Amino acid sequence: MTSRIPQWAAALFGLALSASACAADVRVILVGDSTMATKSGYGDALCARFSPAVECINLAKGGRSSSSFRAEGLWDKAMDLVRESRGRPTYVLIQFGHNDQPGKPGRSTDLVKEFPVNMARYAREVQQLGATAVLVTPLTRRTFKGEYVGNDLAPWAAATRNAARETRAPLLELNADSQAAVQKLGQEEADTLAQAPKPDPKFDRTHLGEKGAHLFSGIVADELHRAVPALNKYYN
Repeated sequence: MTSRIPQWAAALFGLALSASACAADVRVILVGDSTMATKSGYGDALCARFSPAVECINLAKGGRSSSSFRAEGLWDKAMDLVRESRGRPTYVLIQFGHNDQPGKPGRSTDLVKEFPVNMARYAREVQQLGATAVLVTPLTRRTFKGEYVGNDLAPWAAATRNAARETRAPLLELNADSQAAVQKLGQEEADTLAQAPKPDPKFDRTHLGEKGAHLFSGIVADELHRAVPALNKYYN
């Protein structure tokens, strides 16, 4: 004999599901490339630093630039999530640069005419929907040149700063902070932050393993404390 769930019980169950889906007070959306993405970046580790009152959604995807992220429709997904926030405070963290560099067909952008325009456009579109855009300067690579870690992403960091200034968006200085952290570690210790260990053929000095994700998500969280104080009560 099959029992039916009374209509009143089904209605209550539906309300419970709706309440659960809306339980988070705040929504944080991550937009970026592999250095922020799941498995290869710090994004998931950053999400884990928030309390259950924050719904943190990592949309970052490997190999994407400030141009290709939009061209592939990924930005549309982020905007849909902002619209669906239903009045909840919503923050969109946006970080690009690695794949905007020259020599990457279908992804690279002009540093003067395209990249800063793309970043400012992202910020404005978030702001127009009543949410907060937070621009993030690109995570440093970890290759030393002699005694000092190189910073080939410095021009993209500067362009991100300019876009933040132009749009009055909060800025996270991840590039400068991560470079200082890696410089302090030195090459040997910095290599332990990689996604694959040496001498694995997949070893590189851009992507992150668990140790690197923990370190750099902490740096981003510290920057958020400074730049977005409204989130300070929402950390574990």
